[in-house]
Amino acid sequence: MGLANTSPRTPHDDATLLSLVRRGDEHAMASLYDRYAKIVYSVALRVLRDPASAEDILQEVFLQVWRNPERYVAVRGSLGAWLTVVTRNRSIDALRRKKPLETIDDVSLASQYDLAADAERNTMAEKARTVIYKLPAEQRKTLEMAFFDGLTHSEIAEMTGDPLGTVKTRIRSALTTLRKAFLA
Repeated sequence: MGLANTSPRTPHDDATLLSLVRRGDEHAMASLYDRYAKIVYSVALRVLRDPASAEDILQEVFLQVWRNPERYVAVRGSLGAWLTVVTRNRSIDALRRKKPLETIDDVSLASQYDLAADAERNTMAEKARTVIYKLPAEQRKTLEMAFFDGLTHSEIAEMTGDPLGTVKTRIRSALTTLRKAFLA
């Protein structure tokens, strides 16, 4: 008894359709496809996020049903649930088989910061701190007052009580030491 002999309005349950598929009934297979294709495609698309790959999985799953309908065991659950699990597993396998389109070396990470410039700036700042720390105390104090406190040479001379020429010489000596350290 094939589907061709029945009324098109007569619904068949899944067990009957699978029984007919086992005998090679293409109409029964078409009925199963019409009944479950949307859910199989939806599950595949949700996992793969690619319509073409989801269509491939849809075809593979129904080809498996056509070739091996006995793989479905009714006591384990409904045919719809079984098809969903098979689809999900095949989709995950397809994801695992996929090779990345780009190698790790080709992937560029977007960043709003210029990390190379930041690293170089941090290295130079650390070097400057080290050199400034090694300066004689008078030069270091005068340099800090000029550059970090923003004082003029005259203001430094007034605050320290040192002659203006001495303040200028200390700053110049400190800057010369820094320059030599960065050129070395």
